Amino acid sequence: MLVDAFPVGPLGCNCAIVADPSTNKSIVIDPGGDARKILDRIARHSFQVEAILHTHGHIDHVGATADLQKHFPVDSLLHPDDRFILDMLVVQSTFVGMRAPERPKLGADLVDHAVLRFGGLEVTVIHTPGHSPGSVSFRVQHGTERILFSGDTLFQGGIGRSDLWGGDSAALSRSIRDRLYALEDDLQVIPGHGGRTTIGEEKRSNPFVRPRASGAI
Repeated sequence: MLVDAFPVGPLGCNCAIVADPSTNKSIVIDPGGDARKILDRIARHSFQVEAILHTHGHIDHVGATADLQKHFPVDSLLHPDDRFILDMLVVQSTFVGMRAPERPKLGADLVDHAVLRFGGLEVTVIHTPGHSPGSVSFRVQHGTERILFSGDTLFQGGIGRSDLWGGDSAALSRSIRDRLYALEDDLQVIPGHGGRTTIGEEKRSNPFVRPRASGAI
């Protein structure tokens, strides 16, 4: 599995191009800005883009999607609970002081526990609400390799904010504790912003959400 992750846009969202090198099929996760930069990275590898996936609908994670769709007429996938946030792109742009991007064309809804396949890539959708109602994480596997894209739910040593549209701090904690901390300790995590981490490292040291005590209900 080839993973090319890099910051884009003024808020430094981690966009990722994930590819199956045996078929050259790829997906783009969270193209939040800098469409030309993303297109150049795709062209450098000669990838065939199969879909654009979003961990949530905030402007810094969807800002370049419509521009990419002009080059790759593929589905843009989002959890339905975040569609209302996508409809607020002008409001979001005013809030963060960015130009409002063109609204992307959405395809099928992302559904909790769904498994999407692109070549040899297997993408499991994990609904992790709290930062936004429709926030999801993606566990991507190719053979024995696997990696998690946690969006703005779980960061290296931190967690996402919950004071934006539809945010819920209790739901955010539950998503991390019950859904993400239940994954493999050695699973590498690429968050929506900042550096990489692992599930085990966050369980041991994240000061904001601690794992449930053994035997707790």
